[in-house]
Amino acid sequence: MTDDASPDTREETEGGTDGLTAALPGLDLGDEEAAGRYQVLARKYRPSGFSDLVGQEAMVRTLTNAFASGRLAHAFVLTGVRGVGKTTTARIIARALNCVGPDGTGGPTIEPCGVCENCRAIAEDRHVDVLEMDAASRTGVDDIRELIEGVRYRPVSARYKVYIIDEVHMLSRNAFNALLKTLEEPPEHVKFIFATTEIRKVPITVLSRCQRFDLRRIGAENLSADFARIAATEGAAISDRAIRLIARAADGSHRDGLSILDQVITTGAACDGEISEDQVRDMLGLADRTRGFDLLEAVFAGDAVRALDILEDDYRNGADPMQVLQDLLEITHWLTRIKLVPAAAEAAGVPEAESERGSDLAGRLGMGALARAWQMLLKGVKEAQGAPSVVQAVEMILIRLAYVSELPTPEEALKTLDGGGSPRGSSAPPAPAASAPRPGGAPVGAVAAEPVAAPPPEAVSDARPHPTSLAEVIALAETRGEPVLKVQLINNVRLVHFEPGRIEFSLEDGAPQEIVGNLARFLRAETGERWMVSLSNQSGEQTAAQKADAETAEEKAVIAETPLVKSILETFPGATIETVRRLGPETAEQPDDDGPAGGNEGEPPE
Repeated sequence: MTDDASPDTREETEGGTDGLTAALPGLDLGDEEAAGRYQVLARKYRPSGFSDLVGQEAMVRTLTNAFASGRLAHAFVLTGVRGVGKTTTARIIARALNCVGPDGTGGPTIEPCGVCENCRAIAEDRHVDVLEMDAASRTGVDDIRELIEGVRYRPVSARYKVYIIDEVHMLSRNAFNALLKTLEEPPEHVKFIFATTEIRKVPITVLSRCQRFDLRRIGAENLSADFARIAATEGAAISDRAIRLIARAADGSHRDGLSILDQVITTGAACDGEISEDQVRDMLGLADRTRGFDLLEAVFAGDAVRALDILEDDYRNGADPMQVLQDLLEITHWLTRIKLVPAAAEAAGVPEAESERGSDLAGRLGMGALARAWQMLLKGVKEAQGAPSVVQAVEMILIRLAYVSELPTPEEALKTLDGGGSPRGSSAPPAPAASAPRPGGAPVGAVAAEPVAAPPPEAVSDARPHPTSLAEVIALAETRGEPVLKVQLINNVRLVHFEPGRIEFSLEDGAPQEIVGNLARFLRAETGERWMVSLSNQSGEQTAAQKADAETAEEKAVIAETPLVKSILETFPGATIETVRRLGPETAEQPDDDGPAGGNEGEPPE
């Protein structure tokens, strides 16, 4: 029965849809044929040469030099995030190795012709000498043994037999071990090309036998330019801001971006006019970028009610709460960069409205507030991912951010406490109640009834010490009861540079390294300012103890040359000056009017 039906079946199959249409004349397959011929953009615009690769200039430059000089490795490993072109690059390398040119006489080239039989067969994935293996489904050692068995045979029609192993990190340990010997010394007609997203899972013994190329995450500017070109080729009218939004949502992946672009073009096919940014946001479930700024301003202002209202509106309009949280993280990071590098606000691709608003918001916020918001949002992402309700978790994160914004920074708290006031955001303590009257006097409450005005913060700040030399720092350590720090500064510190807020020095051999941290903490606590204390490679000055010893030795030398002391030293050979005491005017003996103290005129003192 099967044999009798085979000729008719083959005839209908070879005839394609014509045979089926003839059998069913009432069936119109025009639409089905059109749908069958359609290719998604990721396949339709897959690069066919190295010049078509987007954002991989470093790899292309290296391979160009390798082909030009004939220094072609026997094994390559391509790594990078999903969608940056690892498998596509592997196929292009296979074509470049086996291209023979339009006339059939060419050699390996960085620009495969695309018209010779080898190029067309590899592009259509039907070349017998280019074998592509998916390591995710063929992970065992038996699969690798089968591959190794075919390595010893020369290619049928190509110049090289090329083995492309995708997701190579999925191979088992035994499979990797079985591949090692062949990978190290393959026949001259064999090339290996590996692709992986998890390069750390590939054994180092395999990596050391391959030439490694790291495919970069594609920048948003390169993606925007390429997506705009493809949209124009497809005849789709998409606004520039919508294209930039697609590029940002692609997150460095060309394939992901083309999939989103394909969906956008399909969504806007029935719409008249240009596809707008708002339409793309609705399709992707993203919140408006300006809403992210509104949300941040609300939480930094401590307005939790307004922040929750904005989140509720975004959620009602289809925005993903996790994406809202990611947007807040991204904006906080961008504002921090603007705080450090103001030119970041005018980077290419940033709309003018966002640039102006970001610069204004960064100017009004302190670095401490931005850093605190970043940490809380970063922890909030993990919290929301594990929460039963994501939107409720995001609401709690916004409430915490709003209330934390009312708390003082550590610097403000220290200044407030030093000034005797209460920290910002907390209520003042109640006045003490009147107590029982003292015997024979007024009650205590009467004395405390008048508030004592706290000195202004400026006065408190001015009253703090501001040392301008190392000697003043040593004196400050002595007066503040830090004898250990004082001794370490005197005996171990060789000053290199000193200015208010910054000290640089070297240490004596064997001195403890914790002097740096102890001195920085001491100066911060005493002066209320942040001091930069660092070690230097320069030798620096003498220590304070060495300077004092040198001054004392010089004074002893001067004293030894005075006539009286010199005669004493000559009278008592071997005598030395041990101590030099400086007497102030209040301790020096004053002679009487009648003569020297302790005796009559003309007589020496006792």
